[in-house]
Amino acid sequence: MSAPAPPFPPASAIAPPQPCPLCGQAEAPFWLHETRRGQPARDYHRCPDCALIFVPPRFHLDRAAEKSEYDRHRNDPADEGYRRFLARLVEALRPHLPAGASGLDYGCGPGPVLSGLFAAAGHACADYDPLYRNQPALLSRRYDFIASTEVFEHFSAPATEIQRLLSLLRPGGWLAVMTRRSDGLAAQAEMEAAFARWHYSRDPTHIAFYADRSFAWIARHWGLALQLAGQDIALLHLPATGLCAQAGG
Repeated sequence: MSAPAPPFPPASAIAPPQPCPLCGQAEAPFWLHETRRGQPARDYHRCPDCALIFVPPRFHLDRAAEKSEYDRHRNDPADEGYRRFLARLVEALRPHLPAGASGLDYGCGPGPVLSGLFAAAGHACADYDPLYRNQPALLSRRYDFIASTEVFEHFSAPATEIQRLLSLLRPGGWLAVMTRRSDGLAAQAEMEAAFARWHYSRDPTHIAFYADRSFAWIARHWGLALQLAGQDIALLHLPATGLCAQAGG
């Protein structure tokens, strides 16, 4: 029988603290080092303020490697299971949308589905993706809602991306986010082991993992109303007066 693995040494002996890319906390401590067969090893830090778990920039894939991983994803627009999965976000958001509201699917991927689901519900929705449907003109318009499904976990600079998305909303608009939150994984004492087994952390393009507290911080910082649905949907409502003064600060 092999000897038990030694405990991790203090964080400072493994990796220095890193600035949190969401709330800006200057010293988010080292949390977990992971090695997996067939994948590069990488570190994770966990922010003590907003609870974001994130991968430091030195472990991020370059754009070509990132796209190669995306191309391997099997998100088939004809797959009814995949359509039902995305339809949950449409169903969560639809009661809040007035007739004629139009929006943007930010990060639609190579085979857009969400825009068709919104169209069936009576809402026009444009498709944008920085890799597959890069139409910069779409980012100079304003929308009643923005939907972003399975995208936030890829953001290397979440605060910058969120600020940009909110700036595209009309006053009173909605930002609807689908990303799996980490709260339901395990009790605190077992969190590291549960995270290491989590399918979400096994994707090398996933570099930011949000908790309920992360979205609470987002809502407080930008002056938004927050509704959490299940373990993977967050609805953020922009006040009718628009972004609050501290946004982006």
